[in-house]
Amino acid sequence: MRGLLRGLTAAGLLLAAATAAAADFKIVVNERNPNASLSRTEVSDLLLKKQARWSDGSSVVPVDQPRISAARAAICLQIHRKSPEAVKNYWRQQIFSGRDLPPIEKASDDQVVAFVRANPGAIGYVSESAATAGVRVVAVE
Repeated sequence: MRGLLRGLTAAGLLLAAATAAAADFKIVVNERNPNASLSRTEVSDLLLKKQARWSDGSSVVPVDQPRISAARAAICLQIHRKSPEAVKNYWRQQIFSGRDLPPIEKASDDQVVAFVRANPGAIGYVSESAATAGVRVVAVE
């Protein structure tokens, strides 16, 4: 019973957060990246390092926002379709199993944009209101 109540509470919180966080981010890639759009699954796989190469064979370099970022919460819920805590647990498993480390974290939208601008294989996300000069904003299908 206690587990069911916890599950229902978590589902309710996810739904409320997803509704509140709708369209609170933009996916950005380096200007040289030819992709104008990516599927939600592709974006998730790229950010979670499940897909290590772009279609042209170049290495993917994901970048994350801080855990307290509203954009990160929106990415977790809308792109990964997991709670921020579930994504945190995913990375714990990757670390403890020796498979991979989480993407580097940048402290602000401006820092993410600068990182993506400087790294041809980079992919990241910024808040909807962030300036994105020098990077390509890709549509998520």
